[in-house]
Amino acid sequence: MKDDKEFQKKIKKAEKTAYIAMLFSFIASVLLLFAVYDPSFSIFGNKESKLIYSTIIEDEDKIENGIHIRTGLIDAEGLMTVVNNCTNCHSAKLVVQNKMSTESWNATIKWMQETQNLWDLGSNQEVIVNYLVTNYPPIAKGRRTILTNIDWYTLKN
Repeated sequence: MKDDKEFQKKIKKAEKTAYIAMLFSFIASVLLLFAVYDPSFSIFGNKESKLIYSTIIEDEDKIENGIHIRTGLIDAEGLMTVVNNCTNCHSAKLVVQNKMSTESWNATIKWMQETQNLWDLGSNQEVIVNYLVTNYPPIAKGRRTILTNIDWYTLKN
């Protein structure tokens, strides 16, 4: 009977130790998540690094000379809808290099939804397509675009 009481005490002590270890692990995990989510939460950073980090966040959607700095897209109606829906999966450069018509963009979006797990854009699809067709219209160019801004020289015999 004495051995049974000792055994029960050891079990309770082990359970208490395990509970404290789990609580400590949980707290450490939450703090780590905060540090990963926003490095400015870190106790190791100084005020200067926190200022730099917050400045980077503020400058992400800055517009200069009619261009969205982070993506290089033209500032026009529908810009942020395009940024929020298109640049989650790929570069804005991939979007603007494909100068397509309304029909082609709608077909491309349908293809991305069927094969690339693109979500249903709902009413945003019309905003996105209008932005792209207006600001990056298709260009009739033949096999390749004509060379421009070339400093030609004469070959000598």
